[in-house]
Amino acid sequence: MYDAPHTERDVDQQDIKISARKVQVYYGTTHAIKDVDCDIEDKTVTAFIGPSGCGKSTFLRCLNRMNDTIDVCRVEGDISIDGEDIYDKRVDPVQLRAKVGMVFQKPNPFPKSIYDNIAYGPRIHGLAKSKADLDEIVEKSLRRGAIWDEVKDRLDAPGTGLSGGQQQRLCIARAIATEPEVLLMDEPCSALDPIATSQVEELIDELRQDYSVVIVTHSMQQAARVSQKTAFFHLGNLVEFGDTGKIFTNPVDSRTESYITGRIG
Repeated sequence: MYDAPHTERDVDQQDIKISARKVQVYYGTTHAIKDVDCDIEDKTVTAFIGPSGCGKSTFLRCLNRMNDTIDVCRVEGDISIDGEDIYDKRVDPVQLRAKVGMVFQKPNPFPKSIYDNIAYGPRIHGLAKSKADLDEIVEKSLRRGAIWDEVKDRLDAPGTGLSGGQQQRLCIARAIATEPEVLLMDEPCSALDPIATSQVEELIDELRQDYSVVIVTHSMQQAARVSQKTAFFHLGNLVEFGDTGKIFTNPVDSRTESYITGRIG
């Protein structure tokens, strides 16, 4: 029988942004996520770590219903944001994804201008009443994405013409343009060089003042640098979840310790 995960339960309920209970994910007959329980806090960076194929990205994609786009995927259990069930039939996944932004592993700017990359979400969600409103949202988002100074004089240039690190910051700016409350990042630095990685990590640290940030990373050093909470996944199970410092220096579960010291992975 699998042991219950080691998680910290003494969090003030008011600080909890996302709550997951008994979450199971199946791809056809494959049981990819098994019985995951966790509470993710607001204004905090939470890192999901674990070996490749352990379920961390699959679980991340449950939090904005991206798994809905995969025909053979089935999600069971309860996931709520601010106490509301995100899998309720009345919830529109498109609206949910405006509230729960996502940044992917590989920078994926739209084949449009830098301006239109940012303006796209606010336009379709009706967040701007005028061109002046839209201009303000674009500038604010690019500033928050820590890329405004680099692109302000070429907003009509294609987003695809930027460097990899700039493209990823553009994608982060695009994700926050719809005023989300949660920002999901699936290995956002894995395609970037060390300097661009450092810039994105600094940005993540700034973003937690306004958002609940959840990051999947294959780099334990990155998790230690940017997160306050860490969840360790192994073979589809959430093994341990708690303060990042404690997970890395004094893990409760032997599997966590084995992963962190490099014995499994």
